[in-house]
Amino acid sequence: MSFSLLVVSISWSLQRLLLYVLLQAVKTQNQLFFLRFSGGKLRLQLWLKQMLYFLHLLSCKMTRSSVRLITAHFDLVYSFVCLLFSRFMATNDLMTELQKDSIKLDDDSERKVVRMILKLLEDKNGEVQNLAVKCLGPLVSKVKEYQVETIVDTLCTNMLSDKEQLRDISSIGLKTVIGELPPASSGSALAASVCKKITGRLTSAIAKQEDVSVQLEALDIMADMLCRYGGLLVNFHPSILSCLLPQLTSPRLAVRKRTIMALGHLVMSCGNLVFIDLIEHLLAELGRNDNMSTTRTYIQCTAAISRQAGHRIGEYLEKIIPLVVKFCNVDDDELREYCIQAFESFVRRCPKEVYPHVPTVISICLRYLTYDPNYNFDDEDEDDNAMDAEQNDEDYQGSDDEYSDDDDMSWKVRRAAAKCLDAVVSTRHEMLPEFYRTVSPALVCRFKEREENVKADVFHAYLSLLKQTRPAQSWLADPDAMEQGDTPLTMLQSQVPMIVKALHKQLKEKSVKTRQCCFNMLTELVNVLPGALTQHIPVLIPGIIFSLNDKSSSSNLKIDALACLHVIMVTHPAHAFHAHVPALVPPVVSCVGDPFYKITSEALLVTQQLVKVIRPLDSQSEASDSFDPSPYINDLFTCTIKRLKAADIDQEVKERAISCMGQIICNLGDHLPAELPGTLLIFLERLKNEITRLTTVKALTLIAGSPLKIDLRPVLPDAVPILASFLRKNQRALKLCTLAALDILLRNYSSAVTPVMVDAVLAELPPLISESDMHVSQMALSFLSTLAVTHPSSLGQLSGGNILQQLIALVRSPLLQGGALSAMLDFYQALVATDTPGLGYMDLLRMLTGPVYSQSAALPHKQAYCSIAKCVAALTRACPTEGPAVVGQFIQDVKNSRSTDSIRLLALLSLGEVGHHVDLSGQPELKTVILDAFSSSSEEVKSAASYALGSIAVGNLPEYLPFVLQEITSSKRQYLLLHSLKEIISSASVSGLKPYVESVWSLLLKHCECQEEGTRNVVAECLGKLTLIDPETLLPRLKGYLLSGDPYNVTYNQMGRCWGSSGRGQVSDCCPTALQVEMGPFKHTVDDGLDLRKAAFECMYTLLDSCLDRLDIFTFLNHVEDGLKDHYDIKMLTFLMLARLSSLCPSAVLQRLDRLVEPLRATCTTKVKANSVKQEFEKQDELKRSAMRAVVALLTIPEAEKSPLMSEFQSQISSNQELAAIFDSIQRDSSSANMESMDTS
Repeated sequence: MSFSLLVVSISWSLQRLLLYVLLQAVKTQNQLFFLRFSGGKLRLQLWLKQMLYFLHLLSCKMTRSSVRLITAHFDLVYSFVCLLFSRFMATNDLMTELQKDSIKLDDDSERKVVRMILKLLEDKNGEVQNLAVKCLGPLVSKVKEYQVETIVDTLCTNMLSDKEQLRDISSIGLKTVIGELPPASSGSALAASVCKKITGRLTSAIAKQEDVSVQLEALDIMADMLCRYGGLLVNFHPSILSCLLPQLTSPRLAVRKRTIMALGHLVMSCGNLVFIDLIEHLLAELGRNDNMSTTRTYIQCTAAISRQAGHRIGEYLEKIIPLVVKFCNVDDDELREYCIQAFESFVRRCPKEVYPHVPTVISICLRYLTYDPNYNFDDEDEDDNAMDAEQNDEDYQGSDDEYSDDDDMSWKVRRAAAKCLDAVVSTRHEMLPEFYRTVSPALVCRFKEREENVKADVFHAYLSLLKQTRPAQSWLADPDAMEQGDTPLTMLQSQVPMIVKALHKQLKEKSVKTRQCCFNMLTELVNVLPGALTQHIPVLIPGIIFSLNDKSSSSNLKIDALACLHVIMVTHPAHAFHAHVPALVPPVVSCVGDPFYKITSEALLVTQQLVKVIRPLDSQSEASDSFDPSPYINDLFTCTIKRLKAADIDQEVKERAISCMGQIICNLGDHLPAELPGTLLIFLERLKNEITRLTTVKALTLIAGSPLKIDLRPVLPDAVPILASFLRKNQRALKLCTLAALDILLRNYSSAVTPVMVDAVLAELPPLISESDMHVSQMALSFLSTLAVTHPSSLGQLSGGNILQQLIALVRSPLLQGGALSAMLDFYQALVATDTPGLGYMDLLRMLTGPVYSQSAALPHKQAYCSIAKCVAALTRACPTEGPAVVGQFIQDVKNSRSTDSIRLLALLSLGEVGHHVDLSGQPELKTVILDAFSSSSEEVKSAASYALGSIAVGNLPEYLPFVLQEITSSKRQYLLLHSLKEIISSASVSGLKPYVESVWSLLLKHCECQEEGTRNVVAECLGKLTLIDPETLLPRLKGYLLSGDPYNVTYNQMGRCWGSSGRGQVSDCCPTALQVEMGPFKHTVDDGLDLRKAAFECMYTLLDSCLDRLDIFTFLNHVEDGLKDHYDIKMLTFLMLARLSSLCPSAVLQRLDRLVEPLRATCTTKVKANSVKQEFEKQDELKRSAMRAVVALLTIPEAEKSPLMSEFQSQISSNQELAAIFDSIQRDSSSANMESMDTS
């Protein structure tokens, strides 16, 4: 710091003399100097000594006489330096103190500090001025409001000074002060006061100042202030607008540009009248079109307004777009560029309003995408000749009057057209078929673009098209769906040859950027259409190899080329590459040896895939069998083993080398008998290393699962105990991978796994079988199931051991479900099949059901009964001879009047689970017993009986389904019987149910108008599930009922969950409205349509999950807006929808933000009457919290805070203590949830 201070403060000649004298004093320890230094005039501190070395760099050799000359004037030199250092260091110390939170200033100190800092802003030394400006930031938050106003007044005055340096430093100071003011949302009076004080001075400076530099600074500060605090200056907006508009015709382009920036920030917060004035002014000027230069400015201004406040300008597009279209035809390249940029902003920011004009925009963009008036592209067949001609003419020098490429501005028009097409493609998903008919061929033709930046934008536009085409859901990529006609995927498939032909020429371009774009294109293409390049591999491989071998290629290009090659190999059949393996192996091996670790890492990934290509173990094709991999094995092994052995390499390379070598041994191990033992020993070493052990476990799992039966016996005695020790490590991923490795080792190397090894693993298992981590428990259970098959003798120690206790505890856990439950059932079936003493069928049955029958304690959760029942059924299926007796016992338990509800519950559930898989029609009393259970006093027993009847019916539909349908018709217990029917529809096979669909459908329709809401809901679920069995026939019927106004709308919510894409546009508008009924002196509201509206809104919420891309989002938002003003239950749903929509489609929500804020504000500010019941207060509190969650979600949308209504609502929330507390709490919860999701990922 001090060095730079000296450099700028003294003349060069004096500086050289002074620096050399000081340096000589230190070097020679001259007594004269050190006497003067130690006498109190200049103390050489450590920072000064360090500075002296840098001073020496500027000094030059001097004679001793020169030194004496300077020594004679030492007092003068010293005084100058001391004065300079004292100001600088004092200011630096002040800045340090002001940055401390602990500093407190009284009124007098504040006044002195402010006065001195403002004085230092006028210091002649630039370094002191810079430090003074830095002090302003922390000072603003430390002094009182009137002192801040003093600072602002002084800075505004100085900004109009004649001294350029003072003007500049004052401008920086004003920006610093504005940046340090509290945010507008805090409700601080300081920010409003300061901004209002500055605004008048700035508008005056902008309107009246003749000095352009002052105007530019004032415009810059005005833009900054409007961006941060525009909402606080609403009263000043008309005057700001009136001073800004004339500047759009300024002769200086810089003034116009900064004016446009300021206007862009103004429209984000201005009122409607100011906005209308601005738009009408622009429309009038564009219609007048007096001057082409100002017309360009007005078009730029319109585009800037659209970018900043697209949700406001949308309603004026009908007037604006025809004018912009007209100007596109004017012969002015710069104007065309600005017009197309305006189209781009309209497309991105006003998607609904611009929709009718999209075909026009596409047409204009396609026309100007090829606009290159100064260049003639020859036919494709003559390209090579044209290139030769260009090379021959390189030496030709034309006259000075001839056209130069430097004057060619047409490339900017083409670039704007490409970017605008990118915007159209990115925002109009529903027009994909049209894009593939018109836009796609045009973009592909322009891959030959001669201007590199334009070419990059063309590639980017096509990448956006591919990303839009990528199927959002797996069913969209179904081959059967692709056969239905001209879908985007089929159209893309037909254009692949044309794309490859265009890319083939670009892959050998000199431009690195172009080749990178090609690789990105190919990568995205095969992600969208896996296997699409199978026929074109011979054309593409040479281009990839060219980039890998090219010495001029950058590291990033090689990485992109390798990544592209990897993705292509993963998504295409191995035989497509066999002809190219000789050409591919050398460059890939070379990249594995590259000194840059990222290239090496990517190359190892490619090598791993290349191994699968040359020896695909999972392929049965004759082409794979006929390919001989042996010539390439040595090269691949050698380059990988070198990286595997190296200890001083990047962690990523180590892991990739281990994975790659694992793949080599897995696929080619039978060709490496000599190298295998040594390599396995290296794996053993890596297994002992904490950093590489996880990757090594995965590699060993891969090798152990190889169909080549690689001999791992030499390392198993050492490896298995190490793997067993990993099970106690506090690393979840390591536990899961280790259990998978042990499982595969048991399956494929059971003879080499000794009982001692098994015991070492079993000792570590009990803590892993727990409800705290169901996935780990599932893997542990799978290991035990394999152990029961391969080493049944080892299970003897389970009887009475910790593992069995943990298993029984897990069965009773309410969390047991899904994969863990399936693994548990598989284990019990494997265990009972071993006939281990003490672990037979009846022994296990007693362990499972004992607590229920002993009545020692009721199980804590109904799910425990369900899990036990499933385990009983699994045991019964494994031992069919025991089945009849056990089923008979369960029937007796249900009949027995002395049985507790717990026993009946377990017996019924067990009967249902057994009957699901075993035909129980041979039990004559079963139907009667279950129907009698429908009359139980226990709701849980009734529910279990309903489930049991449905599940048993699945085991024999012809016997039980007609019986259930008959009972529904004749019995009064429809609710329970309908639940049985729902279980049948959910669990039975489609082929088994098909003959009964019509009779079930007719029966369900009869119960749609049942008076009980619960029954109607079950009928709705049944209808929805039944529709999925025969959608071609039943879905049109269901839609007809929905649109007819019949009471079936609730059904459609169930349909939306499973068949959501068909639900577009089916939310009905014809819901009945609420009526007021007079009952004596009171008025009572009867809302007959509430249930119907609730069902419709539930369906809407479901559609957000299943088919967002099929919805008209603006129509959807209309319904959401209505829901925000509806009943309590509907409001709660719409608040949830609003939060979801804020993240799913923020631009559409931003356009409707002003209309959404008002109902949210109304909900948050509504007060419950003082004499209301407690429930009303609780409901209103919950509504407030839900509304506030929606507000927090809306504020995550970029630029939402810039809405005047939202900004005002935020200030209202901040000023209300109750609302502010709720808002802060929800924000904290939201941020902590985000952090947790990041940790999980």
